[in-house]
Amino acid sequence: MTGGVGVAVRAWAGLDAGAQSDSVEQPKLTGGALRGRAMGETPAGGLDWAALWDRIPGEDAALLAELTENKLLATLRDRYRDHRIYTYVGDILIAVNPFRDLPLYSPEISDIFSSRPLSSLPPHIFAVADRAYNSLQGNPGKLSRNQCVVISGDSGAGKTESTKLLLKHLVRRSRGNLQLGQQILQVNPLLEAFGNAQTVMNPNSSRFGKYIQLRFRDGAVRGAKINEYLLEKSRVSHQDPGEKNFHIFYYMLGGIPDEEKQVYGLLQPSLYRYIGSKWEEATPSHWVESYQRVCNAMRMVGFQEQEELDLKVILSGVLSLGNVVFEPQESGGVGVCPTAMGWLKAAAGQFGVQEEELLSCLTCTLSLTRGESIRRLHSQQQAEDSRDSIARGVYSRLFGWIVCKINELLAGDMDMGKELQEIGILDIFGFENFSVNRFEQLCINLANEQLQNFFNHHIFLMEEQHYKEEGMEREAVPFSNNQATLELFLARPWGILSLLDEQSSFPQATDVSFVEKLNSTYRESPLYERGRGFEPGFAIHHYAGKIKYSAAGFLEKNRDALPTNINRLFISSETSLISILFTASISRTGTLTPQQRAKVKVSQEKGSSRKISVGAQFRHSLAVLMEKMYLAEPHFIRCIKPNSQNEPGLLETQTVLNQLRYNGLMETLRIRRDGFSWRPSVQEFVARFGILLLTPGAEVSRESCKRIAETAQLIGWHCGKSRLFFKYWHQDQLQRRLVELRDAAIVIQKRYKGMLCHRRYRVMLKEMKEQQLRLLQEQREREEAAERERLRLQEEEKLRSLAAPVPAPRKRPLLPRPCRAPQLPVPRPRSQLIELSPFDNPKAPAGGTPLSAVKGGEREILRLQRRKTLQWFKETQVSKVLDDGTVPLWLHGMISRRDAENLLQDKELGDFLIRISQTRAGYILTYRGASRCRHYMICVQSNECYVIVGEDRAHSSLSALVQFHQQVGIQPYGEILRHPCPQLSNWTPDCEELKFLTRTLSLGDENDSSKGEINPPNSVHEPPHSDKLNRHRNCKTEAPTRSLPRFHQSIRLAMREIQQVSPYPPMSES
Repeated sequence: MTGGVGVAVRAWAGLDAGAQSDSVEQPKLTGGALRGRAMGETPAGGLDWAALWDRIPGEDAALLAELTENKLLATLRDRYRDHRIYTYVGDILIAVNPFRDLPLYSPEISDIFSSRPLSSLPPHIFAVADRAYNSLQGNPGKLSRNQCVVISGDSGAGKTESTKLLLKHLVRRSRGNLQLGQQILQVNPLLEAFGNAQTVMNPNSSRFGKYIQLRFRDGAVRGAKINEYLLEKSRVSHQDPGEKNFHIFYYMLGGIPDEEKQVYGLLQPSLYRYIGSKWEEATPSHWVESYQRVCNAMRMVGFQEQEELDLKVILSGVLSLGNVVFEPQESGGVGVCPTAMGWLKAAAGQFGVQEEELLSCLTCTLSLTRGESIRRLHSQQQAEDSRDSIARGVYSRLFGWIVCKINELLAGDMDMGKELQEIGILDIFGFENFSVNRFEQLCINLANEQLQNFFNHHIFLMEEQHYKEEGMEREAVPFSNNQATLELFLARPWGILSLLDEQSSFPQATDVSFVEKLNSTYRESPLYERGRGFEPGFAIHHYAGKIKYSAAGFLEKNRDALPTNINRLFISSETSLISILFTASISRTGTLTPQQRAKVKVSQEKGSSRKISVGAQFRHSLAVLMEKMYLAEPHFIRCIKPNSQNEPGLLETQTVLNQLRYNGLMETLRIRRDGFSWRPSVQEFVARFGILLLTPGAEVSRESCKRIAETAQLIGWHCGKSRLFFKYWHQDQLQRRLVELRDAAIVIQKRYKGMLCHRRYRVMLKEMKEQQLRLLQEQREREEAAERERLRLQEEEKLRSLAAPVPAPRKRPLLPRPCRAPQLPVPRPRSQLIELSPFDNPKAPAGGTPLSAVKGGEREILRLQRRKTLQWFKETQVSKVLDDGTVPLWLHGMISRRDAENLLQDKELGDFLIRISQTRAGYILTYRGASRCRHYMICVQSNECYVIVGEDRAHSSLSALVQFHQQVGIQPYGEILRHPCPQLSNWTPDCEELKFLTRTLSLGDENDSSKGEINPPNSVHEPPHSDKLNRHRNCKTEAPTRSLPRFHQSIRLAMREIQQVSPYPPMSES
């Protein structure tokens, strides 16, 4: 959306796209209602949103006079009622999910937090992002160190939306590569579609964890990397009541047009067993919009067209495979039901394999024993398990490949020789307690236990440890230490995960034997309880309370076994993406690692190593994650879910109170108020703030530290043996003093530089006056000498007139006058229609200046750049920009910026043209803005999509880009395109012209214009040629046809076979 500070943006989880709040007591915030309002105005509903920026008591709960649960709860309730969803607890941010849109996240507000001291602004998630960014840059008074932002809370508390807001602010704050920044922001909708699903607690629940690493150099984003953890792939084949499959399946079935569904082999949604019972009769409109948003995200990030096609076909194959049903055979074993044979054929075609080979993997197991091949037939249950395990394995590897592809495309322009700084953002699944908790919930809650332990370590344990080391007498703040719970899960060899791996290695072990092993091992542990009932189960006392787990399926999910021959079958698939997925290996942390096929063949010949269990992969990935986080400086955001109904404006006292208790926020309040959260060493403190003493080379000693604190007027701090102990607000006070000192230094530098400039100016002025006097004296002397010469010549003339006449000389033929070089045109003042937008390309040389005017190396560089750009246009763009063999009216060739401005000088607002860039492979959009011309670079991505740099929309062609922005304004001005500016000549990029331009612009003396060759044709002033279009048509290559799956015909035949036994009409023949 566009507009001012009052524009409402979708900020939090819990609301589907396009949904509105039904609360009567709150105003509806839509873009139309608030667009254009100033911060001081009051929109309909009587709420002054500008008042949200007034500083009021209660913003920092650590400063409350009374520290009780009721007081903290009342403070949060009052602030939530006033739409103040953020509250500080010292330097920790509490964020209460509003379940609605709030006008708190516009670009203007982001700029406010980037330009003002954070202590003068209310609590906000942008403040946390800005604090992390400043800490990373060392501005001012900060040592450079990697940062991490830990976002924790229950499922549905708003962690994913908080992650988006952090990324949004950091990308805008860094002011780096605009195109890379937009690609990073497009990662979230892509991963949400494939990794999020509806649960009973959250309609947009993350079913995986991710750690996003933004990489910076010189304050600008240079790349990004995503680490994903424990995708809940069992959801592909099974969902509990009230829950749904992953979003992408619904987006595809609801958003793909019917004629396009035939390409992928998709039928009516209600036919599919994996989602049929969860399908709504009326397709929600936001599913169509979400599908378009996912497709755009894939194009923005850089997915190739064939990769996008294969991805959708594979997803369709997963749905088709789920409809394969088995029945017992008289000869033994099982076979596919006759009514399901069409689904088997469709799945085989979508996976790019033969139907018989896929059926063999589903119905039997082949093993090699002592050189003999043994074939074991499956029971019906085993065949169904094989079917579901293949579907889960394909989807899991597909998700891993998407993450790998994103990391590859977002690597950016990283220089391996330079060290990069990082800000990590952890968005991991929230604590879960369902009616039935399975293996996935155990891993999710273990991850939350690890995060709570990390929080306890930094907030409580490190502080107490420093008190003891420095000999300070402080009363310890009691808190709930969950280290014993972590050891219950992770200890070796008797931890729950270790025992699960041990039982998984026994072929005869069952879920019942696993639970019996746990009962015998932990019978005396206060954190473990035996399960009650017929089904195997147990209970664990987590930091958030007691959770009962059903052990059914624990061993199967931990083994995560695929049918024996499925790897070999899919590696040889005709669908290239399926082959890539199963050629790749799985690392110890569960990450997909693509590799070459040759390596896979060698490894298969040597024999595969023992497969790592899912539990072991999760343990390793957690260890790697915590290692990264312990090396970084943490910032904490605690998300609170106000109610269990996901209703805006409703805060349930008991729900919030429970979260405050098990998150340890009351203990955090006390230690933040009474303790010292910032504990730098003497060396670190002097290195950071020694400049406040205004003496170079301050001595590293406790006395220097005391003088620095006195200079900054700090009170309430303590000095230990080797460390200093400060309150959390002391750091802000010191930073304000540094900012004041920096501003004063800037003023001094400005005055000093101004004095130097004035002194230099006076010297130059004196020299100029002396030079003028010299010139005047010389001119006067020349005039006097000329006058004397004139008088002398007059005297001589008089003398000659008195002498005898001299005969006239004989006439000689006139010699031809030498040809003088043409004068270079005098440069005129720059056009008044130019305005540099934030996305402008570098200024190009004026089109009227000949290349011979460029001197030395600059001339050669310019020639080379133009040559490369024209070669790129000739080889990759000619066949794409033409419309039925003709050049679009808005394409003006390679003209200069000045020519473009002159063409638009007398045009109407919004009139535009597109020209080929003279300095890089790409185009430049120039249009008449409200007062001046604006120029935007159009980037052509590696997947052949066109993107205006800074925009978040990718287009398949230049024509599609023009048509889109004739309806939607271009940011940041919001101006739309109107009418194309006509060409002064019929410019047609035919082959002969391009060859001529390439030849005349190539390097070398043979192309010098002084040798008399014809000048290159000018796209603006060149007269039309009638035969250009015919020559171009003869050399133009045919436009590529629409890509289709390799087994497209087989898929269509299978779809018809399915529809013959279904009540739906058959597919069209088109």
